[in-house]
Amino acid sequence: MLKEIGIVDKVNGPVVNAVKVHSVEMMELVEIGDEHLIGEIIELNEDRATIQVYESTTGLKPGSSIRGTGAPLSVELGPGLIGNIYDGIQRPLRQLFEHTGNFITKGIKLFPLNEEKLWHFIPQVRKGDYVSPGSIIGNVSETPLFEHRILMPPQIEGEIESIQKEAEYTVKEPIARVKTPMGIREITMAQHWPVRYARPFLRRLIPDEPLITGQRVIDTFFPMAKGGTAAIPGGFGTGKTITQHQLSKWCDADIIVYIGCGERGNEMTGVLMDFPKLMDIKRGRPLMERTILIANTSDMPLSAREASIYTGITIAEYYRDMGYDVALMADSTSRWAEALREISGRLEEMPVEEGFPAYLASRLAKFYERAGRVHTLCEKTGSVSAICAVSPPGGDFSEPVTQHTKRFVRCFWGLNKELASARYFPAIHYMDSYSEYLGLVQNWWAEKIDSEWKVVRDEAMEVLREDFKLQRIIKLIGEDALPDNQRLVLAEAELLKNAFLQQNAFDSVDMYSVPQKQFLMLKVIIYFYYRSKYIIKDNIPLCRILQLPVLNEINRMKEKISNTECEQFEHLLKAIDIQMNELQKESMVIL
Repeated sequence: MLKEIGIVDKVNGPVVNAVKVHSVEMMELVEIGDEHLIGEIIELNEDRATIQVYESTTGLKPGSSIRGTGAPLSVELGPGLIGNIYDGIQRPLRQLFEHTGNFITKGIKLFPLNEEKLWHFIPQVRKGDYVSPGSIIGNVSETPLFEHRILMPPQIEGEIESIQKEAEYTVKEPIARVKTPMGIREITMAQHWPVRYARPFLRRLIPDEPLITGQRVIDTFFPMAKGGTAAIPGGFGTGKTITQHQLSKWCDADIIVYIGCGERGNEMTGVLMDFPKLMDIKRGRPLMERTILIANTSDMPLSAREASIYTGITIAEYYRDMGYDVALMADSTSRWAEALREISGRLEEMPVEEGFPAYLASRLAKFYERAGRVHTLCEKTGSVSAICAVSPPGGDFSEPVTQHTKRFVRCFWGLNKELASARYFPAIHYMDSYSEYLGLVQNWWAEKIDSEWKVVRDEAMEVLREDFKLQRIIKLIGEDALPDNQRLVLAEAELLKNAFLQQNAFDSVDMYSVPQKQFLMLKVIIYFYYRSKYIIKDNIPLCRILQLPVLNEINRMKEKISNTECEQFEHLLKAIDIQMNELQKESMVIL
């Protein structure tokens, strides 16, 4: 039962000032006016309060009543989340469309989960068992490939007094009764959790297993660990959204939570239209069977945009607690920061750099801190990997959101406008990017793929760095003035860029590379480089080396050799040896 806690005194966009406020707490969810607008208390001062409203305040006037719910902004967690599309405060958009049409009616409230659908519940505990917070009490098949584990709420423990037998139930029906020190508690498959509070776990683990994405520039050069944090900064048109789409489609996470946070409506429409049609080729099932979408476009209320990333990461933590690896994509945190800036301005807070509030850095830190690989309450290992796009105006990486983000993420994939303009994707520039997970994941690569992985990868990076230095010299004196050994570096770097780093998302072979193929491709390229360096010392001109037929095969190997034909790389290595040896013999005959 809602209670009246105050009245509206002033309306300033999404910010409402209330007077005669009583019996209310910070961060409490409230309803405002006759239209029951949803808001949240963000400031209290004696009998006055400030509320940020998650819906349009058009038509709201002073004197309107404000009613308190007695609870903070929370999400509903349970079977039925996967495959659904929500707005920033977890209202199901498909059901909203059915109720209101193309335009969302203010004040409308719908249950995020389907209250009528029956789920086949299989109990995992018996009467008399003692259950602790986070214990698994049953399973539900949420999708054909995904088992939803029903967890005890984190704040409840005790003895099972009764448990329902295997049968079909709705998310609202009690499935168990637990005898706790505070009395009998009924447990349903649906649970609440406040979005601004991290869900508990037993302990944090070192993120030492890579999140395999199938994108070579990421997995090999700038790898990310499961439970890690990454930023994808780039100006307009550099491919941030496309890169996140590729990661959503191919990364080896169990669950994808995709947040469209303040992006343009046409981009988000593309996501909403395309994702339900995409197939998860590795599993042979629709991608939506492991995806949850949260859409809060730039024309939707910006307070809900501010809440959307918390809604998304709370859902991600829920599946992490079941022991799954979750990848969270947020596009983009710059639009989220802009919402913070506008709300802060209406609150008349003192601005800092470029008008952003002083607490921008602490809010970013608090968000990224919720990612991680953990030992869960149900004694399983789960992770939340946060991959967030950043949209710096004009591609300026020195602006505040990008700079603060760099402080809190350990993986930075800088997108380059020139590469994108040249239709070179992923447009991740090797000089603007870095990964602090390299040392943590190298043991996995050494054990699972090859002990030489780190050596080969470092050699390739050294070639790219040397090429970057030589490019500056070329602008002054031209390439022809360089000796053959330096021109070889340029040729090798070009080979790395075209034959390895560049990847065609529309090619059935090249769109995804397994780790073994990635390593062997790089090994072939580096082996060609070392053989070329060796025979150049015998005064064989570089132009003769670049005419070898094997070079064309190396350039085309990413499209010609599939993930299941890795033995063909051995033939390439032998071809390099044969053609290099013949070139040396020809040179000796001429001499």
